[in-house]
Amino acid sequence: MTAAKSPGLKSKPAKTTVDLIGYVLRITIVLTMICLFVPALNPTRMSELIKESDSFFTSGISYGGLTEGFTRAFNKGYIESGVLVRTYIGSITALIGSLVMLAGCAMTLGEIKFKRLGAKVAIAGSGIAVLGAVFIKLQQTGFNNAANPERIKPLTPVGGFAFIAFYGVCLLLSIAYLLKLPQAGKDDKYVMEGKFRLFLMMSPFIVLVVLFSYLPLWGWRYAFYDYTPGQALTSDNFVGFKWFAYLFQNSAMRADVGRVIVNTLAVSGIGLAMSWLPLAFAIFLNEVKNSHVKRVVQTITTIPNFISWVLVYTVAFALFSSDGFMNHILMNLNFTSEPINFLQSNSGIWFKMWLWNTWKGLGWGAIIYIAGISGIDQALYEAATIDGAGRFQRMWHITIPGLMPTFFVQLVLSISNILSNGMDQYLVFKNAFNQSKIEVLDLYTYTLGLGTGGSIPLSTAVGMAKSLISVILLFSANKASKAIRGQSIV
Repeated sequence: MTAAKSPGLKSKPAKTTVDLIGYVLRITIVLTMICLFVPALNPTRMSELIKESDSFFTSGISYGGLTEGFTRAFNKGYIESGVLVRTYIGSITALIGSLVMLAGCAMTLGEIKFKRLGAKVAIAGSGIAVLGAVFIKLQQTGFNNAANPERIKPLTPVGGFAFIAFYGVCLLLSIAYLLKLPQAGKDDKYVMEGKFRLFLMMSPFIVLVVLFSYLPLWGWRYAFYDYTPGQALTSDNFVGFKWFAYLFQNSAMRADVGRVIVNTLAVSGIGLAMSWLPLAFAIFLNEVKNSHVKRVVQTITTIPNFISWVLVYTVAFALFSSDGFMNHILMNLNFTSEPINFLQSNSGIWFKMWLWNTWKGLGWGAIIYIAGISGIDQALYEAATIDGAGRFQRMWHITIPGLMPTFFVQLVLSISNILSNGMDQYLVFKNAFNQSKIEVLDLYTYTLGLGTGGSIPLSTAVGMAKSLISVILLFSANKASKAIRGQSIV
């Protein structure tokens, strides 16, 4: 006997051969694109004069970067510049093919007509990329047969064969995928499911997050080496947790880190305590009935966010320096007989930094709350008005509760970033008089590594510890939010 199937349940269709080929094709293309950013697989590094840190992508987008180490070699005639020009042309060709191939990969997420077009585009892209990779590999002879190979030290990069293989596999899979796909009907259209469209819209931002937030984590390895600029990271200068232990064993370092953390927590604490200001500003701005006034106020308060801190300090210097505008007014009005050092003094520096940061970011921070207000059901306001609720009652019982989820998400994120104040603001406002109070952790890390400290491993260790503590704070704040409010963001 066979069990009867429930009429309310639909079984998923079995995966066919063409589906499996499509999955393998997409995974292969994505992995190939990732390999473009791996320096160890750079097929253009056919000489030790090409930087070891350069990837295939960086070599393809910058001819100057590719030939940076060859200035003397060109002048002395050690190698012909045409070899590097042809290598660069091959890199550009391969990168263009890679982008076309990636576009075809995205198209294969659509319906049958879109899938066939995507397969054709992937074939064209992978074919172009194969030609570019092969053309790069042919330039190996030019490096080996250079006029003075001892000076340019030719190499045989593993990426030369690897990318030819990657692109070749993509080409074969694309052809197989196209041959296995059924023919499109006359009524079929170039359409794609909504979930795939949303994914493709989100994917550029995912790539940016990976490139600028996760890929730099590879630099954490410097915290475990006794590194100085120009050296290579080898087993000879591996020191393990030496720099982490140094943070606690050295009394001067402990005092410095303690002072910096106090400054950081003080500035961040003021920001957390006043984090309701953008919420209040958005609510009151929403209550302005004159649309022209509302737009003008929102524009004026948002523009400072796009002004660099260097220009902000220029304005501050013009207003509050010893011979600035404010001192001229105070002295002319006989409020003081000598200039007041507004910028040089460390008195109230934490509060001053918060004021400048608020002036710069209040309007920008209110945008998310203004968007949240527009999402509140207007029927609630109409019902409250009919029940006799006044303006402030509607704000208190409808607008504020409607914005609370957004506010708590922002608060949890602010708690997780309590050790991250940024660097630019404090760098431009810092001077010899206020340095002890204005130096926050981000500025201290910068100074320790690239400033007067000059210790890249130690600054990396401090930055690494800060990041790990921030992650712990994020999950702790999220857990507290779940315990108190029953809601979490992670």
